[in-house]
Amino acid sequence: MRLLSTAVTMLLATATLATTVSLSHAQSCQQLWAERNRYYKAAGYCFKTPRAIKYFGNAGCRFDSESAVPLSRSARSRIAEIVQAEERLGCND
Repeated sequence: MRLLSTAVTMLLATATLATTVSLSHAQSCQQLWAERNRYYKAAGYCFKTPRAIKYFGNAGCRFDSESAVPLSRSARSRIAEIVQAEERLGCND
């Protein structure tokens, strides 16, 4: 009986850890997505996806193409870092 109790405890702990990791992963992906798109919003990008439009809106947007958005070298570098982190985490846009 003690062995069964230990097994159940370990199973619950594993399930809890998996849920925590999954929530942490989702929060990280959301945070990365929001940070990446804040650069575009600040520079006047007109978002295309319903998710981005709902989150940021398109008021005052001026650029329909990401490549046309005037971003500093440091902003473009940070965006590239974020994209790499999203890929490593397997984030879905």
